[in-house]
Amino acid sequence: MASSKGNAFDFGLFKKLLSYTKPYQVRMYFVAISAVLISICAVLRPIYIEYAIDEGMQPKDMDNLIYYIGLSLLVLLGESIFQLLFIYFANWLGQQVVLDIRTKLFKHMIYFKMQYYDKSAVGRLVTRAVNDIETIASIFSQGLFMIISDLLKMLVIAGVMLYKSWQLSLIVFAILPFILYATRVFQQKMKVAFEEVRTQVANLNSFVQERVTGMKIVQIFSREAVERKKFNEINQKHMKAWNKTVWYNSIFFPIAEMVTSITIGLLVWYGGLRAAQSDVITIGLVTAFIQFSQMLFTPLRQIADNFNTLQMGMVAANRVFGILETEARIEDNGTHLLSGIKGDLSFENVRFSYVQDEEVLRGINLEVKAGETVAIVGSTGAGKSTIINLLGRFYEIDSGTIKIDGVDIRDVQVASLRSEIAVVLQDVFLFADSILNNITLNNPEISEEDVVDAAKAIGVDQFISSLPNGYHYNVKERGAMLSSGQRQLIAFLRAYVSNPSILVLDEATSSVDSNSEYLIQKAINKITKGRTSIVIAHRLATIKKADKIIVMEKGQIVEMGSHKELLQVENGHYRNLHEVQFAANQEPA
Repeated sequence: MASSKGNAFDFGLFKKLLSYTKPYQVRMYFVAISAVLISICAVLRPIYIEYAIDEGMQPKDMDNLIYYIGLSLLVLLGESIFQLLFIYFANWLGQQVVLDIRTKLFKHMIYFKMQYYDKSAVGRLVTRAVNDIETIASIFSQGLFMIISDLLKMLVIAGVMLYKSWQLSLIVFAILPFILYATRVFQQKMKVAFEEVRTQVANLNSFVQERVTGMKIVQIFSREAVERKKFNEINQKHMKAWNKTVWYNSIFFPIAEMVTSITIGLLVWYGGLRAAQSDVITIGLVTAFIQFSQMLFTPLRQIADNFNTLQMGMVAANRVFGILETEARIEDNGTHLLSGIKGDLSFENVRFSYVQDEEVLRGINLEVKAGETVAIVGSTGAGKSTIINLLGRFYEIDSGTIKIDGVDIRDVQVASLRSEIAVVLQDVFLFADSILNNITLNNPEISEEDVVDAAKAIGVDQFISSLPNGYHYNVKERGAMLSSGQRQLIAFLRAYVSNPSILVLDEATSSVDSNSEYLIQKAINKITKGRTSIVIAHRLATIKKADKIIVMEKGQIVEMGSHKELLQVENGHYRNLHEVQFAANQEPA
C-alpha cells in the first residue's frame, strides 16, 4: 500500500505517474516546447510595448510605433497558438495516462481474492476506479504542466527584469516573499481540505451504492426517512469540506490581488520619480515593469490554484496506487493444465479461517469418486459453502491439501482449474444483457445453436422462447425482469453449456416455486449425469438419490453415508434434520 498521503511534493508518487507517460514521449516534447515558446512570447510583449512607447510614442515616430505594435500583435498571436498546442497536448496526455491507469486498475482488481471484496465497500472501489482516476487527469491538464509552464515563465521574466533594471526588480522581489509565504500556507490548508473532500465523496458513493442496491429493504421496512436523514448528514459533511476550500480561496486571492496592486503603486511611484530626474529609467520601462510584475504575480496566483488541482489529483493518485500496490491476488504459480479429467476429488486435513484464529473448517477429510453425486448438509455456518469456495481457489486454505485426479489444485493454473468447475449459486447474478450473453458470458466458442440445443436438453427452451425476443431478451440489471426461479434456470443452463468436469450446486433449489423446482430438478438430473457433482442443500428431499451424503457441523464432518444409511443412525444429525423437515411438511395449513 502507498504510505504517502498524496503530498504534492511526493516525488515518489510523481515518478510512478510519470512512468505512464513513457510511451508518449513525443507528445511530452510538444508540451515542453510549447511551454518554452509561451514563456518567450510572454516576455517579448512587454519589451515591444516598452519600445513602442520610448521609440515611437514619445519621439512621435509613427513608423517605429506601428512597427513595434505590429511585433506585439505577432507575438500575441504566436503565444495564443502555442497556448492552444500546450493545452491540447497536455489534456491529451492526461486522458491517455488515465486510460492506461484505469485499464491496469481494472485488470488488477478483477483478479483479487474474494476475501478482499468481503472487506471492501463497493462504493469506495467505484470511487477509486472512476472518480479518483478522472481526477488524476487534471494533474496533467491543469496541474503539473501548467505549474511547470508558469514557473518557466516566471524564471524568464525575472531574468529579463534584472537585465532591464535591477532597481525596479528589487521593488518587485521585495514583495515576492510575502506572496510566496501566503501561497505556501494556502497550499497546506488546501491539502488537508481536499483530502477531506475526497473522503466524503467516497462516503457518499458508498452510501448511495448500498442504498440503491438494497432499496427494496429500505422500502419494505419504511426506512426512507431514516436513510434520508443519514444521507443528509453525510452530504452536510461533504459540503463543509468543500466550504473550507471556498473559505481558503476567499482569503488568499484578495490578499494576492492587494499585494499586486501595492507592487504596481510602488513601481509607478519610484519609476516615475526616476524617469522625471534622469533618462536611465523611462516611461516605457516602467510600463514594461508593471506588465512584468503582473506576469510574475498572476502565474504565482495561478500556481496556487493549479497546485490545488495538483494536490487533489495527487490525493486521488495516492488512493488509486494504494489499490494497484495491494497484493490480494490468489498465487497463480501452477503449471499443470487440466484436460480430460475424470473428476476424482480429495480433501486431506483441510483447515481454513476467514478471520485469523477463527477456524471455519477444522480438518476436513473427504473423498469423492469420479461421476459421484455428493450432497453436503448441515446447519447455517457449518462450513458447507466454504468447501465450494476453496475448491475453486476463491480463497486459500490455511493448511492441508485439495486434489483433483491426484493433482494438488495449487499446482494447477487457476484459469485451467476454474474452467473445469461450474458453480450454480442460490443467489444468481445476471448482467444487464441478453439471456444469450448471460449464458455464454460472451465466450466465442459457444454458439447460439449450442445454447438452444442445451436448453432443449434440460427443458429450459420453452420458458426462454416464450419471452419477448427469446434468447436476446434483455434481463436488465441483476436480472430484475426475471423471477428467482427463471434466473436459477438460466444459471443451470450457463453451467451446462460450459461442459464442466465438476459441477457444484449451492442451495440451487431453495426459494423457488414448485413449478420452477420441478424444472430445476429435471435440469439437475440431466446435468449431473456422468460428472462429479457436489450438491449443497437445505431441502433433504432433493438429495435422497445422492451417492453420498455428508453431514457437517461446526466445520467438521460428523456423518457420512447414503440417505438410507444415515436414517438408521440413532440420534444422528441427519436423522434429526430429516425428522424436523418431515414434521414441518406434515403440519396442516
